[in-house]
Amino acid sequence: MGHSSNQMDFTEGQISKKMLLFSWPIFFANLLQTSYQFIDSIWVGNLIGSHALAAISISATVVFTILSFIIGVNGASLTVLSQYKGAKDEEGLKKALNTFVFVLGTLTIVLGIIGLMFAETILIWLGTPDTTLPMAVSYLQLNFIGIVFLFGYNFIGTVLRAMGDSKTPIRFVIIAVILNTILDPLFISGFNMGIEGAALATIVSQGIAFLYGLIYSITKTGVPFTMPTIPEKTQFIALFRMGLPSGLSMMVISAGVMAIMSVVTTFGEEVVAGFGAAQRIDSLIMLPAMTLGSAVNSMAGQNIGAQKWDRVSLITKSGLFLIGTVTVIISCIAFIFAPIFIALFVNDESTIEYGARYLRLVAFFYPFLGINFVLNGIVRAAGAFFPVLILNIISFWVLRYPLTYWFAVWLGEDGIALGMGVSFIISSLFASGYYMFGNWHKYAVVEKTE
Repeated sequence: MGHSSNQMDFTEGQISKKMLLFSWPIFFANLLQTSYQFIDSIWVGNLIGSHALAAISISATVVFTILSFIIGVNGASLTVLSQYKGAKDEEGLKKALNTFVFVLGTLTIVLGIIGLMFAETILIWLGTPDTTLPMAVSYLQLNFIGIVFLFGYNFIGTVLRAMGDSKTPIRFVIIAVILNTILDPLFISGFNMGIEGAALATIVSQGIAFLYGLIYSITKTGVPFTMPTIPEKTQFIALFRMGLPSGLSMMVISAGVMAIMSVVTTFGEEVVAGFGAAQRIDSLIMLPAMTLGSAVNSMAGQNIGAQKWDRVSLITKSGLFLIGTVTVIISCIAFIFAPIFIALFVNDESTIEYGARYLRLVAFFYPFLGINFVLNGIVRAAGAFFPVLILNIISFWVLRYPLTYWFAVWLGEDGIALGMGVSFIISSLFASGYYMFGNWHKYAVVEKTE
């Protein structure tokens, strides 16, 4: 198997240096992914109007919730493949990769077909306004047709990161973002296709990025992709043992986000708009934590595969130090510039005022969220997906949603931010407790699936 020069071996060498070198491309790719939605919103909002913008916002929620299960299972592939890579087990790597391609490919196609058939039903069930519904339906249906490409190029990126290569996946994201930026206005206005043009631009960009990624990873990086065959029973069982709780974890999170939205909507339009704008900033603030969660997952995974547990605890310490430093700096910036950030998305005075207040209240709770991401990333690297599912259920359904609700009842709209903040602190205590006293390092990935 050929190896790309971009592939890093985390089982030796200085940890904090490799963590920085490995993390920044993941951060950059995540940032570009976020800008993808940004660009879509800007073109659609300006070229078609606010009804169309509402249509793509609602559709994006549906796609994320349906894809969240697959994203979760995809997360399990990062652990399994990085452990085989660390254990230098080429045959096991090949078999595991085939299993993931077969199962995830089938799942994506099935969900795409279901989504295409029930798009209108789902949107009506979500309470989509009548004026927005026709646009939302056609946009969502086209998105479901292209769901294989969206998932495909993300999966190839995950496989490469498991191999220790975080630089190559940036190429695929850059291709998709540049193409989408050019094709959006061309299809929407040039070919006069409206919102269908925006959806088509997305499918074409992601389709080309996927094909490029597939060809590149086979020819240049030596990833052992083969034509998918039906996997062995033991491989299936191993995948579902980890993939199922991992997929459910993501669904628990996306359903939790929707539940919190139901608390926010009780306060009327200005608070909803302010909260929506703050969430956009929130998703950018969260990127370093998500990045490090993914980086420590690959790094610890390789070392667990190689049975180097002393390095795993060093990775945890480096990860916590790095995320602590970064989130404190980001919290200060968010606190100082909150009104300016919110004003990027909305121009209504009272909306900006609420959005900025929300951001300032929640800002200094972000470091605790960072602790969660890093510790859960390490635990996931060991294959302990079921405990992470339990931690996520506690985090969202025992803490975040009830606390947000109670604080909002008690303190009004400001309670939303404080309820969220307090839940971040308590969640980080649960995550730390499980990391220190739990049995996560007893989970075996490589031995049992060989």
